Amino acid sequence: MGKLGESVKSYFGKTDIILWIFTAVAVIYSLLLISDMQRAGTYNYLFTQTIAIVVGIVVAWLVSLINYKFMVKMWWLFAAAAIGLAGLLFVFGVQVTGTDDTALIHLPGGFSFQPSELMKLCFIITFTKHLTFLKEIEKLKSVLGILSLLVHLGVPIVLLHAQGDDGAVLIFLFIAIVMAFLAGVPARYFAILGGTLAVGLPVLWNFFLNNEHRNRILALFDLDGNAMTNYGWQQYQGKVSIASGQLSGSGLYNGRRVEFGIVPEQENDFIFTVAGEEFGFIGCMILLAILVVIIIRVLINAKNAYDNTGKYICYGVFAMIASQTVINIGMVLGVIPVIGITLPFFSSGGSSVMSMMIAIGLVQSVMYNQEKDMDKAKIRLGSQSRAKI
Repeated sequence: MGKLGESVKSYFGKTDIILWIFTAVAVIYSLLLISDMQRAGTYNYLFTQTIAIVVGIVVAWLVSLINYKFMVKMWWLFAAAAIGLAGLLFVFGVQVTGTDDTALIHLPGGFSFQPSELMKLCFIITFTKHLTFLKEIEKLKSVLGILSLLVHLGVPIVLLHAQGDDGAVLIFLFIAIVMAFLAGVPARYFAILGGTLAVGLPVLWNFFLNNEHRNRILALFDLDGNAMTNYGWQQYQGKVSIASGQLSGSGLYNGRRVEFGIVPEQENDFIFTVAGEEFGFIGCMILLAILVVIIIRVLINAKNAYDNTGKYICYGVFAMIASQTVINIGMVLGVIPVIGITLPFFSSGGSSVMSMMIAIGLVQSVMYNQEKDMDKAKIRLGSQSRAKI
């Protein structure tokens, strides 16, 4: 075996090969679904998705080679990047079609970019630094420490809410809660937070949610079917498409509802409906199984990480992937209002799939670099032992 082969073998031996495999399976499955729904229009979503996946894989590999502790040490750079990305929306942001969200920035060549996707990764890194610092100075359980975490979370939430991107706000909230809880923040603080949110629901409903948000929520409880012609239309048609696939589906490129684009945004937030119609219940279960394996592998890597910094990064990636999966599937099945959350690795959109690939790179960085550190420590110990002899 040549040097290249040895290097590749060494690299995959120090990273989570199962996580790499299932990530690859997920994006291949996504390309099948997107190629299928291409029949419904003229825009080449498959080309955009393929480019984004290739770039995402390369960036994920590069990120995995960078020591995660160095990235966390440079937290201020990621904080500045996140604020800068949010600032770009105020200047260059454009409204997402069919919503009131100013969440996209148009790029040359007909491409677009969603800054909030990269902001999530920046937030995971900066929040990891914050939690690690509080843990080191033994302030993680103090009121002052918790207030500082709330201020940290409040910055991206305020910036994104100002742009109407409340779907992203919800994901940031889940990431922060999961990271803080698993890091050891006492449960009483989450109980206080939950109680405060419950008491503040009337204020939230009347002053923070606009008419579109309220109508999307009310559509879930519209038992007489009036919402089916407006805010409930997308979810209703999505459920019909999934049901039409029955057990094994109509087969790739055979679904008539996919072909005529009956479900709005079937290439993006509602890509799960394409799997349901073309591959049926079996295809949906395979898709979910792939995501569950990825989520579990990230948690296993968190457990195996030998320092808090590595654990917290994995916790953040776990929270991001798991929350988006649950919310997206909930949206499609009509148990959660439509709030514009993509299905990890599957929905079309370069920003979304690239951020997911980079997130996997962060987890692999924890595995790869701690293995390197252990190897270096063994070499140092061996040198010291020989020196004593």
